[in-house]
Amino acid sequence: MTVKKSKPRAEIQQRANPLTLWASRLAIGLLFVALCAWLDRIKARWYVFNPTELHELAQAAIASSPNDTAGMIQHIVTNLTLTHPSNKIKLNVDSSEWVFNNAGGAMGAMYIIHASITEYLIIFGTPLGTEGHTGLHTADDYFNILVGEQWAFLPGSLEMERYTPGMVHFLPRGTAKQYKMHTGCFALEYARGWIPLMMPFGLADTFTSTLDPITMYHTVRITAREMIRNIFIGKI
Repeated sequence: MTVKKSKPRAEIQQRANPLTLWASRLAIGLLFVALCAWLDRIKARWYVFNPTELHELAQAAIASSPNDTAGMIQHIVTNLTLTHPSNKIKLNVDSSEWVFNNAGGAMGAMYIIHASITEYLIIFGTPLGTEGHTGLHTADDYFNILVGEQWAFLPGSLEMERYTPGMVHFLPRGTAKQYKMHTGCFALEYARGWIPLMMPFGLADTFTSTLDPITMYHTVRITAREMIRNIFIGKI
């Protein structure tokens, strides 16, 4: 006589209760969505920088060091260091730490002044000029022109937007534009929102175009280092 082997209890329950299994997965998914929505509502409590103050700082840097991009950057970093205590926010004061940035078809270089989960502040630009896609981001972006010009275009507008030194180009989250930076254009760029979600856009061209692992390594290394430094002092 052949004895049938009994099936494991877990397998029997999984086959007998498919609705229970999918209901639990749905519940977990809804809880995750609710958590993300709650965090998105309260993320402003972790912001340290103020867009208006940064705009005024950019204008002051232009006035203090006309036709001297390096002097403007030094003015900005020195001011931020004096006005933001290191126990509240960590800043990268090594202004020689530049890396290439290829994103959305555009190419330039950036110096990361600050990076945390909810904010980043960088100097971005190129002496050669570049053009590309801004990206569609989960953060508001404030692009304060220091030198040169930036042009931008929103589908349907039919006319370009023009930004010159002292002006700020505001890109709300969820908005995408075509943009062009002319020869010798640099800006103080401030983003506030969920910064890690911007990283895929910032690194995608490495895999699809430039194949530059060294730049990717330094970008990830510096960004992660600054984020971790800020997490250790409670700056999310």
